[in-house]
Amino acid sequence: MSKFKKKTEVKQEIPTSSMPDVVFMLLFFFMVTTELRETSIEVKQQIPRAEQLRKLMRKTLVANLYIGEPTKPQYGKEPKIQADDTFIDTKDIVRWVNEKRNELEEFERDQLTVSLKVDQDAKRGIISDVELELRKANARKLLYNTLQEENKLD
Repeated sequence: MSKFKKKTEVKQEIPTSSMPDVVFMLLFFFMVTTELRETSIEVKQQIPRAEQLRKLMRKTLVANLYIGEPTKPQYGKEPKIQADDTFIDTKDIVRWVNEKRNELEEFERDQLTVSLKVDQDAKRGIISDVELELRKANARKLLYNTLQEENKLD
């Protein structure tokens, strides 16, 4: 007969000392990989469809111009030009292109591509005015954004 009893209660705890490290690594991962929207579009965008599309390799060399009817009634019903987060006039396009070029490295400045995202109901007059101003600014690379036509099976 023994005086001593064996202890059969064994605690199995999960170590939580590395938990904050894991949480911060996940937080850092999502902060680095998440891309926030740069501009809020204030014009109506109903993009026309196209049959052939070509993907751009470097999106950092693309500057976006949005053309369409404003979404807010306080700006009127006439189609407007939106560059970044502001409405600009056609006479301001040359200055805007020069600002976009200055944001790029010197060897990339001639590779700037202006992407026109035009509402399909916009009149051709405002588009030709924008194209003329872009020629004056020597921004000759234009990209018209469209949606790809889906193949129909008969």
